[in-house]
Amino acid sequence: MKLRTLAISIAAVGTLGTAQAATEADLQNSFNPYKSGVPSVPGLQPGTVVNKSNVEQFKEALDPGMYMTVKNGWYDIKVGKTTSFDVDKFYVEASRKNMGKTKLGPKNGDLTGFTGGRPFLEEPDSKDARAGEKLAWNYKYGINWGDGAAIYPFYWKFRNLQTAQLERTIKYNFHFLNFKHRVQHSPTPEVTPNPSDFFRAIYVKVLEPQDLKDTQLLIQRYDDDQKLDEANLYLGFQRRVRRLATGQTTDSFLGSDLMIEDFEGYNGRVSDMNWSFKGTKNILMPFYNHTEMKLTDEFKEADGFKFINFTGQGQCFPDITWQLRKVYVLEAKPVNPSHPIGKRVMHVDAQTFAVSRTLVYDRKNELWKSWTIGKSHPDFHHPINKGTGVAIDDSFSMVDVQSQHCTTGQFKGLVDPKLTPPEMMRVQFMRGGN
Repeated sequence: MKLRTLAISIAAVGTLGTAQAATEADLQNSFNPYKSGVPSVPGLQPGTVVNKSNVEQFKEALDPGMYMTVKNGWYDIKVGKTTSFDVDKFYVEASRKNMGKTKLGPKNGDLTGFTGGRPFLEEPDSKDARAGEKLAWNYKYGINWGDGAAIYPFYWKFRNLQTAQLERTIKYNFHFLNFKHRVQHSPTPEVTPNPSDFFRAIYVKVLEPQDLKDTQLLIQRYDDDQKLDEANLYLGFQRRVRRLATGQTTDSFLGSDLMIEDFEGYNGRVSDMNWSFKGTKNILMPFYNHTEMKLTDEFKEADGFKFINFTGQGQCFPDITWQLRKVYVLEAKPVNPSHPIGKRVMHVDAQTFAVSRTLVYDRKNELWKSWTIGKSHPDFHHPINKGTGVAIDDSFSMVDVQSQHCTTGQFKGLVDPKLTPPEMMRVQFMRGGN
């Protein structure tokens, strides 16, 4: 009996995610997955167009949602060259300094020893029951938008998938700020004062149309993952701030096909989901060079910046090239049984940890939404982004396959901390009528 108890105790300790002896080789493999060559699929070359006629040949290079999309004849995928999206050197150095220090706690959402960079550098192991949770932490503390940035402006369009009828266009500004674990831009490593111990915040403001103008959203995420996010909404026509109930982050956001939880690929806590690592694959992902795409002249920016165009069924899909890239398949099932979704299947880019392809299933386990976030290399985008090492969110497509509807996004993303001062990330800023 004592031996059995001892065995159980040893097994329990193993599940706590004790820090492994991560090495420099682990770090190099994590940030440079293509140093020994790029993935390949027979017959799939740069310039190949994957369409309805040849989709079966390239099925292994597509996630199930994109396979369905191409098979339906909704969209043809143009294949580009696989390239390295080198990550910000300051973030890599923070990962090196933090190497081997981070541990999972006894509960999902518990983390100790983390100071900055990528928490877990080792290749995920399917034999590790908490490998999915480690990937989720790598995403939470990822490089997305760096220490501070803005989408300035951001156009969302609502369309009928079958007819392409444009129902509405909303023009926003989005702002992102890391309060903690900052690696490059002053102040580092933390914005002070930070009495609430926030990790990150997102501020959103509607510019157009008139009936939504001045609507504002502020999401403040604690560094302690066990604490619920603070989410506040300012409605211009009511001229007041109201706190969002937890369930409202899974409602349709301003009539779109997105919920707040969808932002950036996944905008929730680690502790909100049960995580499972489902394996490593090489699939086509929406990574490209913005300046080499066929851009639209629809919007006029003073600096001459042009946005990604849309094409395919209902004009619901970005007119871009896709790269064959290494991804981790990560399944997230809500802890809350009343959550409207059954699960997310997230395809996490192994180099950047961007969640650029997600399949959202309903509670009947049927595909509900297909979520694409296009990523541009920063050196082939707006001049301000060159050399930042931040893969730029540049286009999005959320297709509701059940309602036959889509919401698309066209970004002007700028990695410029001056656009997002800390005072913007306070509730008082919303009340100030800015």
